[in-house]
Amino acid sequence: MVQIRYFLFLLPLLLVITKAKAQTDSVALHKVTADPKREFRGVWVATVGNIDWPQQGSTVDQQKQQLVSILDQHQRTGINAIMFQVRPAADAFYGKGREPWSKWLMGKQGQMPSPFYDPLEFAVTEAHRRGIELHAWFNPYRATTDNKYSALSPNHITNTKPEWFFTYGGLKTFNPGIPEVREYIVRVILDVVDNYDIDGVHMDDYFYPYQIAGQKINDAATYAQYGSNFSDIRDWRRDNVNQLIKMLSDSIHKHKPHVKFGISPFGIWANKAQNAEGSDTHGGNSYYELYADSRKWVKEGWVDYINPQMYWPIGDRLVPFEKLMPWWSDNTYNRHLYIGQAAYRINERKVNSFKHPGEIPNEIKLLRSNPRVQGSVFFSSQSLSDNKLGFTDSLRLNYYKHPALPPVMLWLDSIAPNVPRNFMAARIPNTSTVQLKWEEPLPAKDEEPAYGYVIYRFEDKEKIDLSTPDHILHIQYNTTPFFIDNTTQHGKTYLYVITAIDQIKNESDRSPAIAVPVP
Repeated sequence: MVQIRYFLFLLPLLLVITKAKAQTDSVALHKVTADPKREFRGVWVATVGNIDWPQQGSTVDQQKQQLVSILDQHQRTGINAIMFQVRPAADAFYGKGREPWSKWLMGKQGQMPSPFYDPLEFAVTEAHRRGIELHAWFNPYRATTDNKYSALSPNHITNTKPEWFFTYGGLKTFNPGIPEVREYIVRVILDVVDNYDIDGVHMDDYFYPYQIAGQKINDAATYAQYGSNFSDIRDWRRDNVNQLIKMLSDSIHKHKPHVKFGISPFGIWANKAQNAEGSDTHGGNSYYELYADSRKWVKEGWVDYINPQMYWPIGDRLVPFEKLMPWWSDNTYNRHLYIGQAAYRINERKVNSFKHPGEIPNEIKLLRSNPRVQGSVFFSSQSLSDNKLGFTDSLRLNYYKHPALPPVMLWLDSIAPNVPRNFMAARIPNTSTVQLKWEEPLPAKDEEPAYGYVIYRFEDKEKIDLSTPDHILHIQYNTTPFFIDNTTQHGKTYLYVITAIDQIKNESDRSPAIAVPVP
C-alpha cells in the first residue's frame, strides 16, 4: 500500500486543482444524517518500511510503548478498528506461524524479539482492551520489497521454494497460477486465524504486480501447464486470484465463523470506457491491470466487506470521489462497503483540494449520506497522529465524538445475545463514583456466550433511546462483570442501562434502567 501511495502521487491524473468552494457546494446537495450508532472507523497501521510502527531500531519495551501510544491516540479519536499489518512480504509480525520474523521488527529478517513477545498477540490484547477491533492485514503475493536477496532469511519461502516466484521490477512475487502457492497462502493465513483472537482477515491491493513499462510477467510456462481451460492468459490470471479469494473465504469461515474477511482493492474496478459496467472515471484499474476482479468478490459473497482505496478528492477531473463512491455503493451486493480515505494526502503541496481542511470531512459527509456505505478506513496511522490541518481533532470533536459499534454482518451471525442478568448500580459511599455490577447472560439460541457489553447513561427525565450513540458511556470487549463510572457530577441523577454483544457485535435487548442519584 505504501507503493500505491507514491504511485498515486506521481500520476499526472491526480495533479488537478479543485476550488474549495466547489467542494463545499457539491457536498451541500447531500443530506447528512446524524452520528450513526454503527459505523466502521478504521485505520491502517503499516509495518512495511516501519511506516507507522515500530520505529526503526526500537527495543522490545519501546515497541510496546509505541503501540500502546498509537492505540491510545486512536481510541481518543474514536477509531474502532485497526488494520494491523502482520505479513508485509512473506514474513511475520507474529510467532505462531511458518514464516520468518519480519526484518522491520528487530532489523534483520528471522530475528525474534528479545526478550520475547508476540507483537500480534500484544496488539490484539491491547486493542480489545480499548474496545477496538483488530483485523490482521496480509499482503498475499509480495515476497520482497527490494532486490537484496542475500539479506533474506535462509528459511524464507523464496529460498526454500524458488520455483514458486517470478521477478518483476526487481521484486520477487508469488506466482498465483501455481496451485501449491494458493494452498500455501491459505495455510499461512489460517495460522493466524487459528492461533489469535483476531476480528478479521484483511488483504490489500497487491495481487498481480502494478504494471511497469518494459516489464513482462514471466508466467508463460505456468499458463501452459495450468491454463488449458482459458484461451486468454489475462482471464486465467484473474481466475487464479479468484480461486485464492474463494479458498480463503471458505477456509476462514470454516475455521472461525465470526472472523470477518475483507479486501482493500485499488479504488477503480474498471472505467466505463473499458467496461460498460465500470465507473465514470478515467484512471488505473484493478480488473485489467492487476487481474483483480474485486467486484466479483463482492457479488459472489466471498468477502464480508470491500474497502476500495479512494484516494482522489471531490471534484477531481478524472477520478471524482463523488462519482466513484456511489458506483461502489451500487455494487455492494449486500456486503459491507468501507471507503479507504487518503489521510496521508492532507495538506499535499501540489493538490489544492487536499490543502483544504474541509476535503476529507466533506468526504465523510458524502459517505454518511449514502445508506450503503458503512464507514471509512484511513491510510495511515501516522497521518492521523500528525493531525494534519486539524483533521484528527475534527474526528475527535465532531464526526467521531460519540462511540460507535461496528456494523453487524447478519450473514455471519444474526442471533443476538441474551440480556445481562441481575444488573445493579449504586453510588460508592462518600464519593460521586457509581459502581455497576451484573451477571453474564444465559447463552444465546446459538449457544454463543456474551463477548462484551455496552453501557448507556442517561440523565434524569431523559427518554431512554438506544438507537443513537449519544448516551453510550462504555463499550467493552471482555466479560468483566462490573464497571466504574467516575465521570458523574454532584447534584444529578443518572439512569444506567446495559446490553450484551457477541463477537460479530450483535446487541441484546436492554436491561431495566437503574436510577442513581449523586448528591
